[in-house]
Amino acid sequence: MNITLIGGSGLIGRHLAPLLERAGHKVTLASPSRGVNTLTGEGLAQALAGADVVVDVSNSPSFEEKAVMEFFRNSTTRLLAAGQAAGVRHHVALSVVGADRLADNGYLRAKVAQESLIRAGALPYTIVRATQFFEFLAAIAGDGTTGGSPRVSSALFQPMAAADVALFLAGVVARAPCNGIVEVGGPERLPMAEAVQRALDAHGDARRVVADAQAPYFGSVLDDGSLVTAADAPVGATTLDAWLAR
Repeated sequence: MNITLIGGSGLIGRHLAPLLERAGHKVTLASPSRGVNTLTGEGLAQALAGADVVVDVSNSPSFEEKAVMEFFRNSTTRLLAAGQAAGVRHHVALSVVGADRLADNGYLRAKVAQESLIRAGALPYTIVRATQFFEFLAAIAGDGTTGGSPRVSSALFQPMAAADVALFLAGVVARAPCNGIVEVGGPERLPMAEAVQRALDAHGDARRVVADAQAPYFGSVLDDGSLVTAADAPVGATTLDAWLAR
């Protein structure tokens, strides 16, 4: 198949492209660094020409509430229109587990808006909701420049390796569109504060995390069901200990 990978230069794209190529697909990487801008439409028609499948793993360059909403709305609108014009048969988009549970979170509201546009569009689709990536655990504690102990939610969550997200996406690409949402998560549910502490320790960061049930996660207070998958959802193979030891 011919596959256009939107956001191909990012974390997930860098893992996904070689998996797709090893499976025999022709992959076109599309990102601003390669002259493709989904916000302006620059290079989009050329990038999608002949594509059977579009996989959108792009992300907003700004996490400011208004900017991130504009990014996902405008980018997705242009991408769906270009995909329809190009005769794309399957639109695959990466989203976030729990996106519809945290309405006070500006980023997740923008992801829900993206999902809504895809569901209302004309293209057959699969939306993949993944849990938080191991790669971003240390960032949850902040950059450490303000000193003191970072306060992190004690709620359960289910982080996973970016490589496992890419592997799941590659499997979705190989199947027919489900015209719905599928979830994937990490193999372990554990308190966020514990996972963040283990990540800091592994990076040689001496800060000690304070577990706090009311500590906001990018603006949202969590409970044990906020960021975990359904009980029967597939999970990645990589544990936190294995990822930290790599």
